[in-house]
Amino acid sequence: MTSHRDLWIFGYGSLMWRPGFEYVSVEPAVLDGWHRDFCVYSRHWRGTPERPGLVLGLDAGGSCRGLAFRVAAARRRAVIDYLDERELIGYAYAARTLAVRCADGRVVDAYTFVADTGHRHYAGRLPIERAAAIIMDAEGCAGLNRDYLINTIRHLEQDGFAEPELHALLVEVERQTGILDAGAGI
Repeated sequence: MTSHRDLWIFGYGSLMWRPGFEYVSVEPAVLDGWHRDFCVYSRHWRGTPERPGLVLGLDAGGSCRGLAFRVAAARRRAVIDYLDERELIGYAYAARTLAVRCADGRVVDAYTFVADTGHRHYAGRLPIERAAAIIMDAEGCAGLNRDYLINTIRHLEQDGFAEPELHALLVEVERQTGILDAGAGI
């Protein structure tokens, strides 16, 4: 990706509140044809090989509201290298450049990461009870999988990106354990 143009990045999960790179501007955007889902197994950060956890990915179908970050052309290569190292190591993601629609109606090509359906860490759409059981049972080097779920849903909802299906997963985790308060988080 060699270019003298600014780079756009589409964030749909932790990149939204913890991008980890310098950017010129950020604005709400929509990616059509993809939706946010807990569809990727984590065997390191939020689980183990014996007890994998689940993390967010962009899966085919629907649409996803997120954030479009504009990165200065001079930082393009460094930011792509950083993101590839952060997102592609060991997970079922594929880097793609996809058209996203900004809040003002402009369409920009944005670099993002979608679930790689051919990867062994791709979980696909799981029944909510099964996904909740996996999340409740998993812990990796970055901590409990349920903490990741709680913090992810809390950030999305606080920033106005509420998604009923993801919130329902949080409620199911609470139901299965009886110890979590879906409204309070950790």
